[in-house]
Amino acid sequence: MSFESERPEPAISFAPMTLADIDRVLIVERAAYGYPWSHGVFRDCLSAGYSCWLLEQGVGRQLHGFAIMSIGAGEAHILNLCIHPDRQRRGLGSQMLDHLHGVAGARSVRRLLLEVRPSNTAAGALYERAGFSIIGTRKGYYPAACGREDAVVMTLDVLPEYMAQSHDSARPDLARP
Repeated sequence: MSFESERPEPAISFAPMTLADIDRVLIVERAAYGYPWSHGVFRDCLSAGYSCWLLEQGVGRQLHGFAIMSIGAGEAHILNLCIHPDRQRRGLGSQMLDHLHGVAGARSVRRLLLEVRPSNTAAGALYERAGFSIIGTRKGYYPAACGREDAVVMTLDVLPEYMAQSHDSARPDLARP
């Protein structure tokens, strides 16, 4: 019989992505996607000033996921939200979505937008649980083994309580990017 208590997992943290992080991000991207983004795409997102975030855990800052979101004209477009396959189904995707929601509210965004593969049922269910609604389809949007796959387009209105946080200077975790 063991009397050792289970240790709680170290806290999750969010950090702005930098150019120095791209190689670590690519490991997660390639593990999760059959058609991963290239180093150049990540570099371009950072150069364009997109809101790019890492989801890390522990003192060693183990990277479990990341997200990239463009913001403009009162809307935020989640371009990539990725959790390493070994860490999926543990609530990390929900935590990242919540973080992005807060970032969007802090930037006075009224609506979040994203695309998801219909074949990615776990991600689609995550977005539906988060309150996203389907608003359309983009035909042939994604590369796929048999040619192209459509994208389901989803949207979520940014909640007023997130908008109120936009004036909360005590939230450095929501600062730019």
